[in-house]
Amino acid sequence: MAKLSSSRQKAVLRKYSRNVKFLMMLVSIGVIVITLPKQAKFSYDIEKGRIWNQKELISPYNFAILKTPQEIQNDEKAALSSVTPVYQLDDEMGDRELEGFNADLSVKWHASGMKARQKDEYQSAGDELLKFIYEKGIFNAEPKYQQNSENYPVTILDKNIAGDKNTGDLFTKESALAYCDKVLVQKKYLDKAFLIDLLSNRIQPNLTFDNKLTSRLEKEAVNGLSTTRGMVQKGDVIIAKGSVVNDEAYQKLQSYKKAFEDNARIDGDPRLVLLGQVLLVAIAITLLMVFLYLFRKDIYEDNRLVSLILLVVTAMLVTLSAAIKFELPNLYYIPYCIVPIIIRILFDTRLALNIHLLVVLIAGFFVPNSFEFAYFELTAGMVSIYSIKNLIRREQFLISALIITFTYFLAFIGISLIREGSLRSIEWINFLPFVFSVLLTLLAYPLIYIFEKVFAITSDITLIELTNTNAPLLREMAFSAPGTFQHSLQVANLAENAIYTIGGNALLVRAGALYHDIGKMENPLYFIENQSSGFNPHDKLQYQESAQIIIGHVRKGIEMARRANLPEIVIDFIRTHHGDTRVDYFYQSFLKNFPEKFIDENTFRYPGPIPFSKEGGVLMLADSVEAASRSLKEPDEKSISDLVDRIVKYKLDQSQLKDSNITLKDIETIKTIFKRMLMSIYHVRIDY
Repeated sequence: MAKLSSSRQKAVLRKYSRNVKFLMMLVSIGVIVITLPKQAKFSYDIEKGRIWNQKELISPYNFAILKTPQEIQNDEKAALSSVTPVYQLDDEMGDRELEGFNADLSVKWHASGMKARQKDEYQSAGDELLKFIYEKGIFNAEPKYQQNSENYPVTILDKNIAGDKNTGDLFTKESALAYCDKVLVQKKYLDKAFLIDLLSNRIQPNLTFDNKLTSRLEKEAVNGLSTTRGMVQKGDVIIAKGSVVNDEAYQKLQSYKKAFEDNARIDGDPRLVLLGQVLLVAIAITLLMVFLYLFRKDIYEDNRLVSLILLVVTAMLVTLSAAIKFELPNLYYIPYCIVPIIIRILFDTRLALNIHLLVVLIAGFFVPNSFEFAYFELTAGMVSIYSIKNLIRREQFLISALIITFTYFLAFIGISLIREGSLRSIEWINFLPFVFSVLLTLLAYPLIYIFEKVFAITSDITLIELTNTNAPLLREMAFSAPGTFQHSLQVANLAENAIYTIGGNALLVRAGALYHDIGKMENPLYFIENQSSGFNPHDKLQYQESAQIIIGHVRKGIEMARRANLPEIVIDFIRTHHGDTRVDYFYQSFLKNFPEKFIDENTFRYPGPIPFSKEGGVLMLADSVEAASRSLKEPDEKSISDLVDRIVKYKLDQSQLKDSNITLKDIETIKTIFKRMLMSIYHVRIDY
């Protein structure tokens, strides 16, 4: 009944897992489709300067030819220049300032003690000047309208009645004072400085610039402009097959595209557009899941990893949709290569390439010049994956960024030459979005760290950090158990070379080898490689106790690794590097010395499990071979070869490698590598 219950429980878990996976797919498809632009897709890619290889394009309806941005800009400039700035006249200011002048003159005159007869002359001259100046008008010049000429027309509003004047006929405060100075120079009998001082306080602008009204008139002038020039009638040829897409044809094609999209919004059924998008996105996501099921079953079975992949894909496509919605000046600002880099580092090359292809395929339906876009992004994505095939140094990110930039540059020149036919016609400023995109791609580094922590994944970057011998656990082992540390280094070298040759994650197996024996740090002297004084603490223990101490280094190593927050994928090497083999030395010693006693064999057996990956199997062989090689009294070619053959055969006979996916061909390759490296370590001369 217990077995039935357990089997039913597993079936429920599998069903639950499948349901969750299906739900994640639906959510991903839904989010992508909701954010995608909801308009019908124009059927043609338009590129200026290229030969039109499509069929002859005939207009299915009447549509207006749109003006180019330059034409619209010129029209706006002309419209704005036709609007004259508006000034409001304060017709009472002249009278107020004239009264103020006379009052000021009276006060200063009494203070100066001058003759009363002369006062009338000063008052008459001042009144005459102020009346003339205010009658013509005083204004503050607006720099915006002085760009072409200092004299320009303005509109004067006097009690809502408009009149036209030229600024050359008006005064500014400075020109008004200059006029006063010029007039008073001829009147020698007056104190010019005294009168100018009084007048300067009473000359103020009576014409105030009406910015609000002027801006409104400018806006109306611009809004009233037509954005089209001419018409294409139904049945007219828009462009003939074999024609060059020149400026005129390009503008017609762009106008047709705009008319097509407008008509699709009015006449098209948005539900059918939505259905089409659902089908396209669903096919792509389904193909991704099929790929995982067929080629990466380990990822497919782990909903945590599937959710990460769907999150990355969905986030990139949502970013693209947002860029289209908010009309980003150039869609190449988006760092498309960040997706294959993240997937490559967290998973593998094949998956990264597969996902990048699907993302670009979906994006190609919604970006202009789909072929050009696909070529740029597919080539750059492939280069980004290839350039970090074996990530062993941090600077490879920067090297990869430079290679991606160079690839973009070559593709940009190639496409520009096809389009323009001349190097001089290339607009190099258009390459800047690609540079910006590559710089944003460097965000993959912090994103990988976040994904590792959130989804409990171990990337090559983390493995690089762990294999640094200055890492805390390794530094502690080098100090407290130097023999074990040296043994671990040799095992790492053996295992890394073997796995690199037969295929596998060399960085992972190196990390596993360096940490596989950290449990020996708790009682280092109980392990022979750390015994240097000839004292062996096992001499005072029973064989069962000695065996348990030796076996216990696996359990203690797991505990130490978890306290140090080592990734589970590395802890697996600690757990499996002895599989479920026996501690044969103490087991055979017990049988030899106590043949009459019964003993449970499990007392002398490691708890397992056996290695369940190619890397784990290689590490088990490397560990056993390296440890056994230390017992060779006179290592030579034959003894080393026999030792390796014997150790490997023993592991095979004990069924320790049956779950590790290592083939017989791999076994022979591993043995050859081990023999060659051990002979090199022990300086064995090979007879030729």
